[in-house]
Amino acid sequence: MIYIKDKEFIRGNSPMTKEEIRILSIAKLELRDGYVLLDVGAGTGSVSIQMSKCCPKGEILAIEKDLEALEVLTKNIDKFKVTNMTVIQGEALEVCKGINKEFDGIFVGGSGGNIEEIIKQYSLKLKPGRNMVLNFITIDNLYKAMSTLKELGFDTECLQLSVSKTKGESYMLFANNPIFILTGRKSEEVKNG
Repeated sequence: MIYIKDKEFIRGNSPMTKEEIRILSIAKLELRDGYVLLDVGAGTGSVSIQMSKCCPKGEILAIEKDLEALEVLTKNIDKFKVTNMTVIQGEALEVCKGINKEFDGIFVGGSGGNIEEIIKQYSLKLKPGRNMVLNFITIDNLYKAMSTLKELGFDTECLQLSVSKTKGESYMLFANNPIFILTGRKSEEVKNG
């Protein structure tokens, strides 16, 4: 896997999935080259771009509604010379019907408060036996997502990751917010339709 550090990305005011969370979330997607992947709430593009480097023969679709984030995402696409990504501007539920693809993996980094409906709509576009990976800061959204995935017959796994890093010469640790990484595997028996 080509590993991209946080400091390599062009940053804006939009949230960015930090490198330790990004690498573990992408690992939970169980990627193979040639996969068709979706990033819902792409933000600055850190996950989309990392996925594109992991699957150079694959195809990445990134959805983002925020104009400032889209500007930063476009700059990062240029910086990392990404050629296998398509960006869709818009709210995830509004653009869903226009996406006529089946995905080998779906990452959800942002939901705009519509997490249950995003899971329900986009799970129809996920191939059986493949994973949807979601990141959360709040327990409320985590619970909603877990309940929705279980209702849909997904096998779920949740882990909580807390990262602290040293800063300065004193080696004092500074903590980032703990993040919940939720993985849902779609049943092999479920057919999209």
